[in-house]
Amino acid sequence: MGNKCTRCSWVKLDDPIYVKYHDEEWGVPLHDDRTLYELFILETFQAGLSWATILHKRENFRRAYEGFIPARVAAFDAAKVEELMQDAGIVRNRRKIEASIVNSRIFLDIVREFGSFDRYIWGFTDGKPVRESCELRTTSPLSDKVSNDLKKRGMAFVGSTCIYSTLQAIGVLAAHTDACDWSKS
Repeated sequence: MGNKCTRCSWVKLDDPIYVKYHDEEWGVPLHDDRTLYELFILETFQAGLSWATILHKRENFRRAYEGFIPARVAAFDAAKVEELMQDAGIVRNRRKIEASIVNSRIFLDIVREFGSFDRYIWGFTDGKPVRESCELRTTSPLSDKVSNDLKKRGMAFVGSTCIYSTLQAIGVLAAHTDACDWSKS
């Protein structure tokens, strides 16, 4: 689909990175654990910030987070935290950086328990995308349930709003608006 398409109203049409994200990535059912992990970590950094900010720092995050390989991030130590705190290319929030390391360890625990993160996250919907209503919202009963489970496991920065956004991004929640040309694909 080209530039003359109708997109979800939240898309910043003057931002090619944002448009590309919406058109090629957002809401597409995702089952690759490494990419699920990347989006999950990026979404936790987005808390309190705009998604555009995170998208524009994504390549820097990929570099700083060593290609988003969960085992590498889970092994980050205090020296690496200090190094990340000096990296102007990413979000330099100590609590989020430290949480990303703990969350990575728990992510790996989930993979060991379920065989994959994909099986865990899609298990909440029996492996099928759930069509969202078109009302503007920031949480749902599903995001509440996933958020609560992740918090019980010890994760941080996984509130229901963050998880709702993650579930939309990875296609668990099919949330393109009815007017969006991508809702028909």
